[in-house]
Amino acid sequence: MKITDIAKETLRIEAETLLEAVEKIDTRFEEAVDLIYRTEGKLIVTGVGKSGLVGAKMAATFASTGTPSFFLHPTEALHGDLGMIGKQDALLAISSSGESEELTKILPHIKRFDIPLIAMTGRADSTLAYYADVIVDISVKREACPLNTAPTASTTLTMALGDALSAALMQKRGFKKEDFASFHPGGSLGKRLFVKVKDLMRTDNLPVIDTETTLKEAIVVMSESKLGNVLICDEQGKLVAILSDGDLRRALMRSDFDMHAPALRYATHNPKTYDNTELLASEALEIIENARIQLLPITTPEGNVLGVLHIHDLVDAGIKHDNEKQ
Repeated sequence: MKITDIAKETLRIEAETLLEAVEKIDTRFEEAVDLIYRTEGKLIVTGVGKSGLVGAKMAATFASTGTPSFFLHPTEALHGDLGMIGKQDALLAISSSGESEELTKILPHIKRFDIPLIAMTGRADSTLAYYADVIVDISVKREACPLNTAPTASTTLTMALGDALSAALMQKRGFKKEDFASFHPGGSLGKRLFVKVKDLMRTDNLPVIDTETTLKEAIVVMSESKLGNVLICDEQGKLVAILSDGDLRRALMRSDFDMHAPALRYATHNPKTYDNTELLASEALEIIENARIQLLPITTPEGNVLGVLHIHDLVDAGIKHDNEKQ
């Protein structure tokens, strides 16, 4: 058999395993979700070998989606880490056979805590199933490996069911995108949902000139600011126009070009501005790109300049749109 055929067969078996599992979702799954939802403490996930690796991922997913959780290795539990379990907690134990020795050894001790036990197992007649309050079926027709021995389809199914539990709990808790971002403040989603205009806008040494400033003087200010723009304000300090480097290039083509004329003559009047410093930086980026500008002045409701937001500052901060990949 060709290598590509083996790869395709592996994916086919695992895909079919997941589709078959869809039909097996029943009230036991709902009971597991409800049990975890009602848990006042933490959800402790445990398992050995491949099941343990999958369990560690599941615990991380639970923890990041509103269900306090951590992974506990059964061997470590037998050597003191049982003390990490509280009376308000619940246990999610994973074992395809339900007979993993390291896991079954801790089950009698777990029951002493009188806490709920959810078993993810492929055997309803196993030791793990015997101790469980709720069973989530992870049985498969066959593994995806050529020898039908290595945990492949079974681990894929287990991880997918863990994701299904997390998704169901997110829905049950009313967990929102903002909640997810609060657990991921350093990620791109966190930046999109928490970084605001006030966090990134420049407020010092702004390139501000008055309406009588000459074009020659404006060019000096523009060069010193390194923003490619100057802000033109009236006597009351209100923004009336912006002179950009693009405006300057267009001015050079005009028949009335005069270095000693007021810069206001060549500037863009009534420029795009925003008066809410609480605006999300990701939304500000969308405004800037839709308006095809580089600089967004931030003003008071009356039009006085508070600061400016440059597209380069947004890009350097890693700000992206909501429809961009994380």
